Amino acid sequence: MKRREFLGWSGAGIGASLGTSWLAATNAAPLKAGVIGEPAREVPIVAEADVVVCGAGPAGVTAAIAAAREGAKTHLLELHGCLGGIWTSGALSWILDHANKKGFMLELLDRLAAREALTLADKRTPTNAYDIEVMKAVLEHLCVEAGVRLQLHTRVCAAVKDRQGRLSHVVTESKSGREAFAAKVFVDCTGDGDLGALAGCGFDLGHPETGRMQPMSLMAVIGGLRAEEVAEFFRDDDRIEWAKPKDALRREMERGGHSPSYNKPTLFRIRDDLFVLMANHEYEVNGTDARDVTGATLRARRELHQLIDALRSLGGVWRNMRIVATGDQIGVREGRRLHGHYTVSTDDLREGRRHPDAVCRVTFPIDVHATDPGKGKGIERAAFRARPFDIPLRALIARNVQGLMMAGRCISGDFVAHSSYRVTGNAVAMGEAAGKTAAVAAMSGRLPQAVSIDELHA
Repeated sequence: MKRREFLGWSGAGIGASLGTSWLAATNAAPLKAGVIGEPAREVPIVAEADVVVCGAGPAGVTAAIAAAREGAKTHLLELHGCLGGIWTSGALSWILDHANKKGFMLELLDRLAAREALTLADKRTPTNAYDIEVMKAVLEHLCVEAGVRLQLHTRVCAAVKDRQGRLSHVVTESKSGREAFAAKVFVDCTGDGDLGALAGCGFDLGHPETGRMQPMSLMAVIGGLRAEEVAEFFRDDDRIEWAKPKDALRREMERGGHSPSYNKPTLFRIRDDLFVLMANHEYEVNGTDARDVTGATLRARRELHQLIDALRSLGGVWRNMRIVATGDQIGVREGRRLHGHYTVSTDDLREGRRHPDAVCRVTFPIDVHATDPGKGKGIERAAFRARPFDIPLRALIARNVQGLMMAGRCISGDFVAHSSYRVTGNAVAMGEAAGKTAAVAAMSGRLPQAVSIDELHA
């Protein structure tokens, strides 16, 4: 699309003249009570690519690397100042449902192991835990190595479609001002489905009956503990039953005078003297509302400090416990679920469905964190036990926006299915498939739905 054509189709907020500098103040006058009119302006198209990936969490960084390795000119846009999303800026430190994943997941684990960034049980067996700072560096190296063009500190704020209804540009805001990126195929890996929503893709949000969403949790990196002294309060192996150490940790917090908002607080060991704590729930908040996310973050950080103060007041093994850092972003479990060509459903889990276009097999259980604190503050009891099930490629392709794919927790699925597939081991596998598909589609002049699963394994 030519620049003039883009401007003509870009909408009121992107048109006409910017003036001598984007930094210049605009003369916006109120149109009516509570509303201002923003002057139209030109937006420079700063890059043209085969594939643009929005969001550099586990799904996004994998999608970008996969696309670039296929030979596609790939741009990766990220809001935060590092790659990894919830893995890094969210300080999660723990990878779930990765054991049966091949491809990039295995490669990443090998790279982390080579940097001694994986936590070892009994000095030999890797656990699910990793060093957050090394993860940042490894992801950056992999992207540079693959030829991915990165831009951090950049938020996607608008989407533009051409006359045929195909997504043609994303518009961003950053220190560089408002800019546009053109591509043949786009991948939404924002977690909350921000790009899809901006492009007009349909979506579902929350429980279908109540509208409630799963609570958010803020992670805290903890120092001042010695593994041998707190052995009864954590487990290294995710295959081992976790209830006892969680319950023991909660009782210690309550003994110190503070009962956590999540009744299964969890310690993850990173090093023998470095841990990560998940111990809070922020209920009845919407991850797509900045005011809700702000309030949840402030409350969660305050509670984490209260919990650590409560434990330290007990002395003994807790005497030197301190918060080293809290996540730059709160962990949002649930946002928009964009509509795709297939919707992963509760029945998929119940029946353990297989698909010929499967991109990964999910083995994680139904994991709905309490949506109503009045009925409990842990994990809601599931109506049945999920069987391992496939995520088909069709669920990663937007239904009503041409040229748009998605990977991670914003793919097409229902409330219950989402609670199982949303974890990061699955996000990596989805990202790898989406990146390869986007690259093949872009370089062959096709839409993603025209690419067969066999072409990804060629």
